[in-house]
Formats: sequence, C-alpha cells, structure tokens
Amino acid sequence: MIKTFKEIEIMQEGGKILSFILQKVALQVKPGITTNYLNDFAEKLIEEKKVIPSFKNYKGFPAALCTSLNEEIVHGLPSKRILKETDIISLDLGICFQGYHTDMAITLPVSNKVDPEALRLIRIVRKTLKLSLKKIYPGNHLHEIGKFIEKYISSQGFAVIKELCGHGIGKQVHEDPCVLNFKESSSIILKSGMVLCLEPMASLGRGEIRKSKYGYGFETIDNSLSAHFEATVLVTDKSCKVLTKLL
Repeated sequence: MIKTFKEIEIMQEGGKILSFILQKVALQVKPGITTNYLNDFAEKLIEEKKVIPSFKNYKGFPAALCTSLNEEIVHGLPSKRILKETDIISLDLGICFQGYHTDMAITLPVSNKVDPEALRLIRIVRKTLKLSLKKIYPGNHLHEIGKFIEKYISSQGFAVIKELCGHGIGKQVHEDPCVLNFKESSSIILKSGMVLCLEPMASLGRGEIRKSKYGYGFETIDNSLSAHFEATVLVTDKSCKVLTKLL
C-alpha cells in the first residue's frame, strides 16, 4: 500500500491530467445533450493526452466515463439519455498514466432550475469530502474517515450510502484498503506514502441501493436523488495532498 517517491511523482502528474480532463467534461454539461456525448468528449481528451481510460473494459464496462443521473449513485452507463434542466449528474472518471491510476468524481446540476434541496445535497457531499481530508495524516486510524463522513452527512439530514466505498489506488484502479463511509472497526493505521480514493456518497432518501435498471450502476431503491464526490489523496509525512483537484 506504500508508494515510492517515483510512483508518487507519476501519480501526481496523472492526477493533474485527470483533473484537467474532468473539468473540461464538466463544462460540457447542459440541457439537451446526451450522456453518450459526454463520454465521447472525455474519450477524445483522453486520447489527446495519450493516457488510458481506467474504466473502459474494466469488468466489461464499455465506456471511459461513468455518468450517473439523479437516483443513480455510481457507475452509470453513458447512453442516448438526454439531460433535462432539473437533472443532477455525477461524473466519475479514472485514467492510467505510465502504469498508475488516478480516480475522481463530481456531482453537478445540469442547470439553475435544479431543486434547492438537491443543490444542498451536492454542496454537503462536496464539503464532506473537503472536511474529511483533515482526518488523513500518519498515525490516524482509517476508520476515523468513515466515522466522520457518516456523522457529518447524517447531521445535515441526508442518508449515507453504506454499501459502496472508497479504495486504495495505484497499479490497479481498485486496491486495498476499502475506505468506508461509515464507522467500523478497521485496525489499519494511515502511513506516509499511502494513496487512497475518498468518495462520500449520500441521498435525500433512506440510502438503500440496488443495481441500476440500465445495467452496470447502482441506484437508490426509493429513487431519491444522490450525490457522489471522489478525490485521489496521498498521505504525506504530516498530513495529506490531493492529487486530483477538487472541482
């Protein structure tokens, strides 16, 4: 789980490339376009940057970009679905640069006509990710991250998605350890050189999930709106460093 100085340098550069690509994709989000269009746009940028999409063909997933709409939480499959003014969308993208993966996700409104409570959900989950970074430093226990995420999201009146989690990352897009979004009894202690993906997820409803009717993703059972943010984070000698820019 501990990365070398050279591996960290590569992942830092990969994180910059990923952040650039996802920011460009996010700027394309507007009513009337399809999620296929967003994936095609992402794949074009990935090709231009001469990197490899982490998710394409991973366990059979046929696209580079995960596009999860409204009640969908993660791993939404791009399609001919057209974005509407009232939609919210999660964009989740990973790339492999010189043999090492980075991964990030954001949720954003399709227009300014999105319901205010949906906007608050997005703000709170993004803030949860930002605040949870304070829990990442050498010597702290991994479970303190999940404990904080659960407590903060619940205090804001939203439900934590407990059946999905963050993860380690490096030569594989998903590595140990699992980074849960709730309190548990992990004995893992954070050490300098670990690289983790934190990804808090929450919904307006109960937080229970099922496989999406569109195939690969997961959605809320009660069809309540959900939000998801993710960053690739390095544990440093004293605290942490975000390798993928928080958008």
